[in-house]
Amino acid sequence: MQYQSLKGFNDILPGDSEIWLWLEGEIRVVMRLYGFAEVRLPIVESTDLFRRGIGEGTDVVGKEMYSFEDKGVPPESLTLRPELTASAARAFVEHGVGQVSTLTRWYYIGPAFRYEQPQAGRYRQFYTFGIELIGSGFPESDVEAIAIGADLLKRIGLERYRLRLNSIGTSEERAEYRTALLEFLETRRDQLSEDSVRRMGANPLRVLDSKKREDIAATADAPSILDFLGDESREHFATVRALLDANGIEYTIDTRLVRGLDYYSRTAFEFQGLDLGAQDALIGGGRYDGLIEQVGGKPTPAIGFGMGLERIILALKTAGRLPQIAPETDVYVIGLDDASRRWATSIVHQIRAAGLSAEHDLLRRSMKAQMREANRRGAKLVVIAGENELAAQEAQVKNMQGGGQETVAFGGLVDDLVEMSKVRG
Repeated sequence: MQYQSLKGFNDILPGDSEIWLWLEGEIRVVMRLYGFAEVRLPIVESTDLFRRGIGEGTDVVGKEMYSFEDKGVPPESLTLRPELTASAARAFVEHGVGQVSTLTRWYYIGPAFRYEQPQAGRYRQFYTFGIELIGSGFPESDVEAIAIGADLLKRIGLERYRLRLNSIGTSEERAEYRTALLEFLETRRDQLSEDSVRRMGANPLRVLDSKKREDIAATADAPSILDFLGDESREHFATVRALLDANGIEYTIDTRLVRGLDYYSRTAFEFQGLDLGAQDALIGGGRYDGLIEQVGGKPTPAIGFGMGLERIILALKTAGRLPQIAPETDVYVIGLDDASRRWATSIVHQIRAAGLSAEHDLLRRSMKAQMREANRRGAKLVVIAGENELAAQEAQVKNMQGGGQETVAFGGLVDDLVEMSKVRG
């Protein structure tokens, strides 16, 4: 039987993995600039963590989690993490991070899992980068999070996007708005999609986030949550906007922007790609001032965002901005007979020990085939040795970039290769 990967679970092969490594490297550069440290979190958590943190009425908890019972006595329900913010909040509380640091800057890169229909740039196992800025309830931290997203997109070459901005208020303000919105939606029930009708009872705000044409049309004149904000939330949102203006970060206020998870409050934002189809969210985030308390900690304000790596790579490909990362080997060693092949197995270890990447043929191919392989691997220098070279204790070194070939004694070969590599960059 020939096995295939499961639906929505994808292999990332060499040729593609280099793109992923590049993207992760660019992320880490930006994180260093902003003073964020990486946190690595478990893939499996207690199911109750997500039920409590994300919310029972959300699609994620209701339909999309991969949950199972472990083998303990009594068995406990466990879940493959569908997102990482709840896990980060759990780790923050469990390790007493807030007791030793007034402001916590964390980021993470890793897989998450949701049982949903695979779509462009989002799969059942997907990779996410996210930040958590924990400890500040002030608008400056909102702008810091948004600025990170803007700087990262600029750094990797994604310039065609729209920043959507909204405030969804406090839980009390949202509850009042929820009542008004639900009354409005009831008058449009027969115009809404089946999914939106289902969502009305559990989380009516999610109806506003629907991408279906009938839902957009039916809710075009829905009440605005901005009309339900109290003085503090209004002032917070006004300051966020003023700071974004001062920093030259353009945005569009979109009162339809809500977040699908219950822990969000006040500022919500999304970077929306302009070259993608319906699945166009590049970065989504917002403030979650109540989450730390929900998972057992003291009331602690926080803000963060998540970014799907598959979606970003798709956006880069669509925009023609994927970097061309060719294989690159410093030195390729060619042996022409049995004795020189044995010598090659030894010299490549010495070259690697000197800090250069080195390869040699493992298939006993002809010199012509080995040269083709050296070209395919992007070798900068090729070392050639056969019966005559071994007898003379010297090798031929060919410069694959600038041309030319020279004879180098075995005794100084590694040192000379290091110097040649420096010169040729």
